[in-house]
Amino acid sequence: MNHIVTVQDAVTAFADFLEPTDAELDAIEQEMPVILADVDLLDAQITTLDRAPSEVDDRRIRRARRRALAARVVQINQTAAANLPGGAA
Repeated sequence: MNHIVTVQDAVTAFADFLEPTDAELDAIEQEMPVILADVDLLDAQITTLDRAPSEVDDRRIRRARRRALAARVVQINQTAAANLPGGAA
């Protein structure tokens, strides 16, 4: 007779190694404005999938697209400033 055992011990044995590191969490935190802006853009685009976009929908998508691009510009500038010697931008 073969016994069926759970794999919980095998899974939880490596649980500490599966957690994100502090550096990874910091990187996610720095990217969060870009992520949220992309979510807003996707939300604006999704609302128009099942119908023809109205003028208000078009404006909402354009504003969301500008916010997403602006968030990316800020992130790129921060990354570039951090990589320059002396921290000067």
